[in-house]
Amino acid sequence: MSLPSRNVLAEPTQRLDALTGLRWWAAFLVFFYHMLVFAPVPGLLAQVFSYGYFGVTFFFVLSGFVLTWSARPAVSTSTFYWRRFARIWPSHMVALLLAIPVFYTFAVIPEGSFLKPFDLGILALSVVLLQAWWSNPMILFSGNPAAWTLTCEAFFYALHPWISRVLVPMAKRGALLLAAGVVLYAFVYRAGVALAPESWLPLVPLPVQRLPEFVLGMALAWAMRNGWRPRIHPFVGVGAMAAAILAILLSSRLNGVVPLIGYVGTFANELFTVGCAIAIVALASASLNGRRVFFDTRLQVKLGEWSFAFYLVHATVIYTALRLFGLQPPSWTNLIWYVVLLAACIVAAWALHSFVERPLERRMRRWKDKRDATRSVPVGAA
Repeated sequence: MSLPSRNVLAEPTQRLDALTGLRWWAAFLVFFYHMLVFAPVPGLLAQVFSYGYFGVTFFFVLSGFVLTWSARPAVSTSTFYWRRFARIWPSHMVALLLAIPVFYTFAVIPEGSFLKPFDLGILALSVVLLQAWWSNPMILFSGNPAAWTLTCEAFFYALHPWISRVLVPMAKRGALLLAAGVVLYAFVYRAGVALAPESWLPLVPLPVQRLPEFVLGMALAWAMRNGWRPRIHPFVGVGAMAAAILAILLSSRLNGVVPLIGYVGTFANELFTVGCAIAIVALASASLNGRRVFFDTRLQVKLGEWSFAFYLVHATVIYTALRLFGLQPPSWTNLIWYVVLLAACIVAAWALHSFVERPLERRMRRWKDKRDATRSVPVGAA
């Protein structure tokens, strides 16, 4: 990634295992969310699980943070792009091939079924990670339905080197002002959608809509690379995300009883985005100050390393169970299904990570590094 030369970029950055561990719990939230389509649970727990999709919000903020935290001036833009491609595309393709037999059919599709007619043209959009630029659900959730987020990530990766050119000259204060600015923009955009639902605002493609979450992570990481160390207890940081979900739940129950509380639900994703930001900087600050954090245990870090693979396969595992066993009636006994399918997803994630993601990423990175080294050798040198 081509970035302006600054001393802070050349300084080594510490590995933040606590964030890797927390990433696993974000993937776990998304698993809960999708389990509701197969084995719903009754009461308040179902409402809590219904907000599991916020795990994706955490991924977007964390992605911007991690890429900026680990950025180095010696990494060219082409190498940065290749490394991101090597990181996500091989696993995505394997997960896509596994998903097609589960989500697609050539037979007549019953009314209300999640199955889709086989369409090679639409599936091609999933191969090149363009599906989320369309709002039509047949395209947006084509192929592996969880992979729509990879369209957003690919868009973020494409912009990261260029946003970095604006961000890097900023000092700590400038980065924090940028972070505040993108949060403000996100709230203003959501207010515009709520107040003018017939306008062009809801037509903005998802990758563009979700960009502020990624930029927020970038700005926070750059502020911390410039020495910002907010004193936020990790419990308070993670509690901020839980508080956001609690506020959203309460707003849905008290809407019509307490004036204006319904607007909390309108800004649900934006509130959780702020919670994610607080959690990330709290855990990062604690780790940088030498504090042990609950999320940096070996097991959680390992699960966090598998979380990308877990995310790619979990929907396929869940919908396979739905095809085989049908929709389960709401019941507390469905929690047994949660345990069984969670175990199946973890095993599948381990396999995908161990035999596809990690080895292919390493080989592809080595190939590019050797190519770059060869090109850097002066003519005539031996």
